[in-house]
Amino acid sequence: MARTKAFDPDAVLQSALELFWRRGYEATSMTDLIEHLGIGRASIYATFGSKHELYLRAVDRYIEMRDPAILQELSQPGPVLPAVRAVVRRFAAEATAPEVRQAGCLVTNTAAELGPHDPAAARRVESSWDHVETVLYSALVRAQAQGELPEDRDPRSLAHLLLVVMQGMRVVGKVSSDPARVRDAAEQALALLP
Repeated sequence: MARTKAFDPDAVLQSALELFWRRGYEATSMTDLIEHLGIGRASIYATFGSKHELYLRAVDRYIEMRDPAILQELSQPGPVLPAVRAVVRRFAAEATAPEVRQAGCLVTNTAAELGPHDPAAARRVESSWDHVETVLYSALVRAQAQGELPEDRDPRSLAHLLLVVMQGMRVVGKVSSDPARVRDAAEQALALLP
C-alpha cells in the first residue's frame, strides 16, 4: 500500500518560495530548506526534485501570484494612463517600502543571481518580463486609441522603457537608503507620458 504524504505540497512550496525570496538561491542550503519546511530531504527530493527544481517551481508560483495583478490593473475600462501611472508608482513604493525592500522582487532577484548562467531561470524571467511588457504595450496602444497618448509616441518603446525602469527600481530599492532616488526615477519616466 502506498504511503500518503504527511504534508501539503502546496503549503511547502509556498514556504520554500518565501525562504528563497528572503535569502536567494545560493544562500539557501538544503539544510535551511529542511529546517524551514519541516520535512526531510528525501521528501523534498521525492516531491519537488532537486533544490534547483524546487527553486524554479517557487519562481513559477511567484509569477502566477504576481503577474496577473498587472493585467487586471491595466485592463480596466476607462482612461488608461492613470492606471499605468498607478502601476509604476506602486512598483516604486514597493521597492522602497521597508517591509518589502530587503526581499525585493523574486523575478528581479532571479535575473540578477541566476539569469546570466542558468537558462531555465532566465526563461522564467524573460517570460515574466514579456508578460508585463505586453500588458504595458496593450495598455499604451489602448491609451493611444482613446486619444490619451499622442500619435507620435511609440507604445512599444514606452513599454520597453517602463519595464526597464520598473525592474531597475526593484534593484536600486533593495540597496539604496534614499527612497527619493527610486521615486524620482519613476516620476521622470512617467513624465514621458502626457
